[in-house]
Order: sequence, then structure tokens, then C-alpha cells
Amino acid sequence: MTDTTRLSLFEAARVVARRDFRAILFSRAFLFFLLGPLFPIVVGALAGGIGGQVQRDATTNLMAVTMSDADTAAMLRARQALAEEIGYALPELGPDTSGDAPAEILARPGNTYAAVLSGTLQSPVVSAPPEQIERWRGAVAVLAASAQGAAPDSFPEVATQPVATSAAAARSDRIRTAQAGQLLLFLLMMLLAGMVLSNLVEEKGNKVIEVLAAAIPMDAVFFGKLFAMLGISFVGIAVWAGFVGAAFLLLGEQMPLLPEPALGWPAFAALAIAYFSLGYLLLGSLFLTVGGLAATVREVQTLSMPVTMLQLLVFFLAAAAITRPGSALELTAAIFPLSSPFAMLARAAQSEAIWPHALALGWQVLCVALFVRFGASLFRRRVMKSGRAGRAPKTARAA
Repeated sequence: MTDTTRLSLFEAARVVARRDFRAILFSRAFLFFLLGPLFPIVVGALAGGIGGQVQRDATTNLMAVTMSDADTAAMLRARQALAEEIGYALPELGPDTSGDAPAEILARPGNTYAAVLSGTLQSPVVSAPPEQIERWRGAVAVLAASAQGAAPDSFPEVATQPVATSAAAARSDRIRTAQAGQLLLFLLMMLLAGMVLSNLVEEKGNKVIEVLAAAIPMDAVFFGKLFAMLGISFVGIAVWAGFVGAAFLLLGEQMPLLPEPALGWPAFAALAIAYFSLGYLLLGSLFLTVGGLAATVREVQTLSMPVTMLQLLVFFLAAAAITRPGSALELTAAIFPLSSPFAMLARAAQSEAIWPHALALGWQVLCVALFVRFGASLFRRRVMKSGRAGRAPKTARAA
């Protein structure tokens, strides 16, 4: 006879989530856990090396040249002649024959020019943001003097035309925001996802998981635990965000500020929350599967190591794709489930398009469902079987 009192998948998952959420939130261990973010600061410092390399790749040395044909050719010859001696201190020169004004060239979408060189060899003019002007003024004077065949101690006066910004500068700034978003997302996920693993191992040891599996579908148990841990994670993030907000109020302008992302801060923050949630559920479902297969703490450490290493690899994959939007590497990082939240958050900082995020979020939701279904099925076959296949253990049936 069919049991009409059995809870549905959604109701059973809600019961498990409420039970786990309350049990962890009001435990003394959770209060000490809130101090955990102090330790990832060391990890962030170590990851700064990779961030610096990405930032160097994002900074362009290309300068557009809009001089006359003769002057442009002379500048290119001078650049080639001096390349072996001081090439590292000279900009890359790219002739631009569009006839546009320097400000229009720098604001042109998709351009990679850091500055525009116009005027003549005798009176060169550098148009660029203020920081780029100071960077290239001396190099342009050396190139112009060499192009004229002037004495080494004779350099023309370089006029300047500061502009507010350029497309290349805006791209470099947005890459900084993308890097920061990826790093924060990675640290939070690695810090908080471990709670899923320890919770399941503990309940396996005291047979609670067997009682739950006998009463409700295993899929509901997994979903309930995942969403309970996600709720606990948001509580921790809210506490840490409060400390960060207090630091901003105390230090004011001394705190570093990130450039505004392409989608704006409200949309970027909303997408960051969504990608954290789905990334946490994806990683947590893998940790649940690992915890379900492990019988002891030692086995947990052994089995969880490949998952942790995989997460590091996908983070590096997404970090490497930041400076290559639209490339095969960036598309691979956006499609692979574990790296998709990192890659798409970086895209939110660099691109104004919304529809790719709708596709990515839908794809990640589907992957969460598939991962949970696979983990629950594997748990039933490998752990819960006893006697005939598909039956719960005697301890669970008795309970």
C-alpha cells in the first residue's frame, strides 16, 4: 500500500534545511568559525603574484601615431633602431590613418591604445590620461629626437593633451575589479564549503543520516543540507561584511576602492550573490558525495584532496581567461560548471551584456541538480545498501 503521508521532495528538503540551519547557527563552534576569514588573508597575499601577472598583461604599451606619413615612418624607424638598447622603456607604435581626433581614437570601443601621438617631429603631442602622459613623455621625446637625427642632448618639447580616460584604461580598471571579484568568490567558497563535508561525516558516524534516508528521499537530504549550509554561509558573510563596513567608516578614503564594473555596482553585486550561491552549491554537492563515500576522517581528507585541487585548477583557469574575453579559453571556463561562476563574474565586470548571465545561471542550476542526483544515487548504492539492493539498512528500518 502506498504511503500517502510521505513528504514531497521540496517539503522534505525544507525540513532538513531548517533542522541543520538551527543546529549549526546556535552552536558555540559557529561563533569561533566566524573568526576564520583572518587566515585566508595569507592565501590572498600568495595569490597576489598571479594577480600582478594578469594586471601586467592587461596594461597595454601601444600608442597610436597620427602624424604625417613621413613623420610616422621616421618614428617607426627610430623605434626599431632604439629597440635593442632601450626597447623596454619605449611604447609600441601603431599608425592610425582614420583621421579621427585623439580623444575619439582613445574612446573608440575595443581599441587597445594607451595614448595617441600627433603633431610633428619638431613639436610632438601626446594625448592620453594623465598617468599615461607622465609615463610616455620622455620616451616620445627620445624617439622624436632620434627620428630627426638630433644630438643626444637635444630633445624637442613635448606638448600634452590630457583626456579623462580611454577605452584601454577603462578595460584595465575593470580587469582589476574582475580579479578582486574572482579572488573573493574563491576564498569564500573554499572557506565555507568545508562545513558541508564535516556535517555529513558527523551524521554518518552517529547513524542520523541512515534515519533520514529511511524516512525521506536521499535527494531531499542532500538538497536540504546544501541549502542549510548556504544559509549559514550568508549569515557568516553578513557578519564579515559588517566588519568591512565598519572599517570603511573608520578609515574613510584610506581604504582602497575598486573601479566600477561594466554592469554597475548594483547589478554586479546581485550577480556576485547568485554566482556565489550556485558555485557553493556545485562545490558543496561534490563535498557531499565525498563525505557520503568516506567512512572515517582520514578517508575524508584523502578523498577531498582531489576536489580541492580541482577547485584550485578551475580558479586558475578562470583567472587566466580574464584578459582573453571571447577566446576559446574564456568560453571553456564559462561552460565548465566549477569554473563557470568565476568566469562569468569576471565577464560581469568587463562586459555590459546581460543575456550570457541568464544562460550561465540556468546552466549552473541544471548542473547543481545533476550533481545532487548523482551524489544521492551513489550514496544509496555504495553506502545505504544492505542485503538486497535498494533496501535501507536494518538500523534505519528499525529507527
